[in-house]
Amino acid sequence: MENINNRSGCPISKTLDLFGDRWSLLIIRDLFLHKTTFTQFLNAPEKIATNILRDRLKKLMNYGIIKFQIDKDDKKIKKYFLTDKGIDLYPIIYQMIIWSTKYLEYDQHFISTEWLKKNENKSTKAIFKYETHRYLAFREKILSDS
Repeated sequence: MENINNRSGCPISKTLDLFGDRWSLLIIRDLFLHKTTFTQFLNAPEKIATNILRDRLKKLMNYGIIKFQIDKDDKKIKKYFLTDKGIDLYPIIYQMIIWSTKYLEYDQHFISTEWLKKNENKSTKAIFKYETHRYLAFREKILSDS
């Protein structure tokens, strides 16, 4: 694992050194949305450049946040997935969605709207548990299919 640049001993500073760029958390978001391939990440609405995507995928792998499996049918395709360390980021992603919905004005993507509607009467703990188990099942499918 690469060493995170230590600007200070502050945990927030260290986390921002890893995830503070414009793209890393969006890639993690897409992984939670069951996107797995380089092409699927490129097709996200934010339009990440190929060189930046390669760099961020490498960075996230070096820190043990993601891994990949070669597709069994097409050896040129890598299927990326979150490690347990990456899955543990779900509460952060969730809280960012909730905060953004509460305080920022924008037209939400239909996926966000549907997800929020589906979860509006659930406790945070129940949402974390459900989404974590859901992703673990998805990851198992990736690993067994490759």
